[in-house]
Amino acid sequence: MSCTIDKILTDARTLLERLKEHDTAAESLIDQSAVLHRRVAAMREAGAGCADQGPGPAAEPPDPSRLRPHVVLAQENTQIRDLQQENRELWVSLEEHQDALELIMSKYRKQMLQLLEGRKREEAEPVLKVHQANSG
Repeated sequence: MSCTIDKILTDARTLLERLKEHDTAAESLIDQSAVLHRRVAAMREAGAGCADQGPGPAAEPPDPSRLRPHVVLAQENTQIRDLQQENRELWVSLEEHQDALELIMSKYRKQMLQLLEGRKREEAEPVLKVHQANSG
């Protein structure tokens, strides 16, 4: 094994490059942990702010980005439940309107048939056949 100065210098450069990469990675991790620390502090502050406010009425809703995730999810779940209830009520209303419309239309058809039967049978016969085909 020959140990030349060129080989030592090449190895030193390689080690230096690796150290620079590790240093850059370490700095990146430090920056990320600082950002995470600030977010945790903001969440704690928002949690303390919510606890201090109590159940009293708020002037304006809090900023969702400052609330804890489970608080935001609870609010969204409440909104979803409200929308589902409103949706059920609208479906019931729609069904009631459809039933009322069907009743009105059946009475209208019945009156029109009585009117047509009062006229000459020859004129009303095609209409009576169509009605009987649809109703029977």
